[in-house]
Amino acid sequence: MRLTVAQALVRFLAAQEIERDGERRRFFAGCYGIFGHGNLAGLGQALQQHEDLLPFHQARNEQAMVHLAAGYARQRNRLGAFACTTSVGPGATNMVTGAALATINRLPVLLLPSDTFATRAPHPVLQQLEQPHDATLSVNDCFKPVTRFFDRVERPEQLVSAALEAMRVLTDPAETGAVCLALPEDVQTEALEVPDGFLEPRVWTLYRRPPAREPLARAAGLIRAARRPLIVAGGGVIYSEATDALAALVDATGIPVGETQAGRGALRSEHPCALGAIGATGTAAANRLAREADLVIGIGTRWSDFTTASQSAFQDPDVRFVNVNVAGFDAVKQSALAVEADARLALEELHDALAGHRADAEWTERAAAESAAWAAEVSRLVNAGHAPLPSQAEVIGAVNDAAGETGVVVCAAGSMPGDLHKLWRARDPKGYHVEYGYSCMGYEIPGGMGVKLAAPEREVFVMIGDGSYLMLPGELPTAVAEGIKLVVVLVQNHGYSSIGALSRSVGSAGFGTLYHARENGSVPTDDRPTAPLPIDLAANAESLGARVLRAETVGELRSALAEAREVDGPVVVHVEVDRYAGVPSYESWWDVPVAEVGGDEPVRAAREEYERNRAAQRRHVRSPS
Repeated sequence: MRLTVAQALVRFLAAQEIERDGERRRFFAGCYGIFGHGNLAGLGQALQQHEDLLPFHQARNEQAMVHLAAGYARQRNRLGAFACTTSVGPGATNMVTGAALATINRLPVLLLPSDTFATRAPHPVLQQLEQPHDATLSVNDCFKPVTRFFDRVERPEQLVSAALEAMRVLTDPAETGAVCLALPEDVQTEALEVPDGFLEPRVWTLYRRPPAREPLARAAGLIRAARRPLIVAGGGVIYSEATDALAALVDATGIPVGETQAGRGALRSEHPCALGAIGATGTAAANRLAREADLVIGIGTRWSDFTTASQSAFQDPDVRFVNVNVAGFDAVKQSALAVEADARLALEELHDALAGHRADAEWTERAAAESAAWAAEVSRLVNAGHAPLPSQAEVIGAVNDAAGETGVVVCAAGSMPGDLHKLWRARDPKGYHVEYGYSCMGYEIPGGMGVKLAAPEREVFVMIGDGSYLMLPGELPTAVAEGIKLVVVLVQNHGYSSIGALSRSVGSAGFGTLYHARENGSVPTDDRPTAPLPIDLAANAESLGARVLRAETVGELRSALAEAREVDGPVVVHVEVDRYAGVPSYESWWDVPVAEVGGDEPVRAAREEYERNRAAQRRHVRSPS
């Protein structure tokens, strides 16, 4: 069949399916795009011609549409994706941040930026980057370090191999991330004879990888020998739909569980062995047991510095690690015994291998006591009655209650993710969606839209601070146009609250973090505050087409959240909080260096504190055997 490159690609994408555990589904839900001269006549024409095969959705910001695709993929446990198309130039480079987010979080997103003319006939074309030392470079080369696969289709015949390779990566749980196929604008419109097999339905089957017998047996032996074992559940537990297997193992063995940001909800918070968040944003329960654990079993985690509290969390001098992960790159971290396997199969086989074994009763009872004490601490914080403005913790408590059993909370940046990680009471493995691999400001609204498209039956609550809101509010009109129901809880604290607290901790008094006016030419700080800027973000949201509800108290917030349920389309609930009413760090640390010389007394004191904390860092290099 004779088709243009763009027409063939659209038809190919529409025919891709994915299968796991016997369940088959379409892989691509559609394509988000913004058209320019580079992709209008190629992919634009093809998408219009075949809209019945691959639905097209208009976006307002290129970065945001990649965030939307990432949110969708995560909610679908990486078993579905969107494609995103832009013109070459700023449209393409706007997607680079989104590509980095998808790759860091191991989420499948297909990027289809236009590229400069393969023929170079009108060289240099509008928006073309020229490099005197390399005529083959275009702005799309920016995607190479932030994608898992990159190709530039410079001849029509290259499309078949490029598209198949792209699908191989997108559907591989160990290799997935952003994939970029750069399409020169002239090549998009050129025709080729397309093999029939390229356009036929194609099923990409994800076979669960079982653990090899020897490392599994060694892991079981280490667990049996441990006196204080601890499981750290990461996103891989949820992506592999292994939460029931995790609960069964914990019930059988009494091993307590701490959770990463991506793994939050792997074990319901009401479980007596559920310690909640671990690491720099962790709970007192998880961090206390982490400090004493002699064996740490990481399941589906990539061991970020927040999870390890910058390598200060695990203090037992003889601590060993076992890592279960589909990716060998992650499985060997922390000098662990690597069990390269699907999380669900590995947990099921560990359950069998540990038959009759339980952790020391004293350790399990200690976990239950710490878990109960933490639940009481959460209740205290979310019901504090802070005045005159509510605390952020109280806002989180109200949203947690409104979300119920199946609601989804979405967040990404600022002080909110750390507070959510500690305080959210997880009732469902897909109810907690905090992007903390890249912690990208602006992810929240488009990411929430992706979540809602992936799970239309769930209520989606986007929690976003004023700093993140100002980054990317432009997809609210897209949510209005597409009828995507979101409840956006817009928390106003007049600045960058997270970095403000960090600034105070290093002795810098919130320098450069307040949304306040200058006074006598000076940048306002916490010890030299000025009036907040006269910005009305609720009015801004209303001007973008969203229904807006304002709340001044926690009671009004709860009423607004109830009212929002009855509204079609996006609703923004605006509430101002006390930026200085934070949630404690609960015996954890994050390595943020402080100036070694210079500065005033607060800086010098912060450096002394930094040196004391840094002394607790450890290098885990000992063999687990």
